[in-house]
Amino acid sequence: MFRKTIATIALAALCAGASAEQTLVIKGSDTLGAKLVPQLKEQFRATHPDVNFEIAAEGSSTGISAIIASTADIGMSSRPVSEKELSQAALNGVDMKSILVAYDAIAVIINADNPINELSTDDVYMIFTGQVSDWTSVGGKPGPISVYTRNTASGTYKDFQKLAMNMDDYAPSSQKMAGNEQIASEVAKNPNGIGYVGLAYTEMPGVKVVIVDGSTPSKASVQANSYPYARETYFLIDTKKPNPLAQQFIDFTLSAEGQQIVDAVHFVPIN
Repeated sequence: MFRKTIATIALAALCAGASAEQTLVIKGSDTLGAKLVPQLKEQFRATHPDVNFEIAAEGSSTGISAIIASTADIGMSSRPVSEKELSQAALNGVDMKSILVAYDAIAVIINADNPINELSTDDVYMIFTGQVSDWTSVGGKPGPISVYTRNTASGTYKDFQKLAMNMDDYAPSSQKMAGNEQIASEVAKNPNGIGYVGLAYTEMPGVKVVIVDGSTPSKASVQANSYPYARETYFLIDTKKPNPLAQQFIDFTLSAEGQQIVDAVHFVPIN
């Protein structure tokens, strides 16, 4: 009897410990989810060791869809939510709220051996829409331009299309990549490659950042509003289903400590 009592107490303690663990599900933007959110997670867990994270960084559209479908506690998006998506959320009984967490810039990158250092916004438009297909047309060495873009689920794909291309179609020959790191990797391998990445991915080996209309993508140019492809990034929640743990993580992200991590990962703090 005594042994059974001890075993029962031990099992109850184990169950209590297991129930104390909590999981925060975060889905969406690769720009936020590949580097920034994992860094925030590590620091957050220093004071919340009982919190587990499930992070799926597969594009902003997947984060928005996850909030609409109530399959994530926090969505990540590097683009604004559309009116159509807000309507879909409302039809599902979801009140989707966007919370600004950091500023970013979409940097145009080329192979490190490409002699070009600067392009105009017109050059960028012509290249990514396919109206210019050889580097000689923009002052470079002869060679066919290889355009790398994000896939259609990406907020960066849509933001760049809006900011740089007037929402015109990408070049039919453009090659779609799953994330920022994949674009940088392909451009680094291809002397004729060109693509775009978020600020946090501009220092990857084998690529260099292009100056656009005299402005280099940086914290300073974003704050001065002088870089043409600057943007906002967001966390998304459903206000009809408040999640205290999700709110704690958001509050941490917006705190001075969280924004220091934003800065350290090469995003631009909101304050």
